[in-house]
Amino acid sequence: MKHFEGRVAVITGAASGIGHATSLRLAARGCAIAAADIDANGLASLEKLLAEGGTTASTHRVDVSSASEMESFAGEVEEIHGAAHILVNNAGVVIAGTFREQRLEDLEWLVGINYWGVVYGCHYFLPLLERQPEAHIVNLSSLFGFLGLPEQSGYCATKAAVRALSESLWTELRPKGIGVTSIHPGCIDTSIVASGRMDDQGTRDEVQRFFDRHGASPDVVAKAIERGIEKNKLRVRVRPESILGDWLKRLAPVGIHRIIAARFDDSKDDGERQAS
Repeated sequence: MKHFEGRVAVITGAASGIGHATSLRLAARGCAIAAADIDANGLASLEKLLAEGGTTASTHRVDVSSASEMESFAGEVEEIHGAAHILVNNAGVVIAGTFREQRLEDLEWLVGINYWGVVYGCHYFLPLLERQPEAHIVNLSSLFGFLGLPEQSGYCATKAAVRALSESLWTELRPKGIGVTSIHPGCIDTSIVASGRMDDQGTRDEVQRFFDRHGASPDVVAKAIERGIEKNKLRVRVRPESILGDWLKRLAPVGIHRIIAARFDDSKDDGERQAS
């Protein structure tokens, strides 16, 4: 998609982080914005920023894990904007802990947002996208979509599923002039840790400190999303660790997990020694 002016961009998880940055970036390119999130206050702040910039925008409080709410959201976008040209399925959450420790209700919450939210977005907005001469879908996967990591089994599984879904849709939708891009960020400083479900507050604080120190701005991902749409890329890896993780998985598909397992074992041993 070479031209953004006059297009309607639909973005989930838009109240903060990557979704917020993407809304502002696409608005700057001339898109009207239909922003969705469960955070009403964040949406109000975004709407004010977009209005100050002269952007046509609507905000929608939507739980992306609800099929009925996503269906209604698509209807609202059609009623207000009359079309949809770009869909960015960005909303995502995280849980932490070993698979044995994770509660089924937390896994269901995670899968509902990270995977079904993407499926519902694609399903309910596809009829609107198909009406356009060209359109584009962006699905947020992750570096974790390449690798299965300890204490992130649920998150990794959903992000791998988003990657595979995107690859399938890329092939199916090409004849209809609809591009599909899977985005794979590395360490990005967003609110995903703060909003995630972690029983151990110490672990949450430690992870948040790491993101605060090393995480890139969400706008880095927003730029990658813009580039993916403009260049009609199947996937875009964001940050060196995402590129490195992808290549290590290709070059040593089992060996990389032996290294990860060894480091995980060492960290557990260190934790047990400190506890004693």
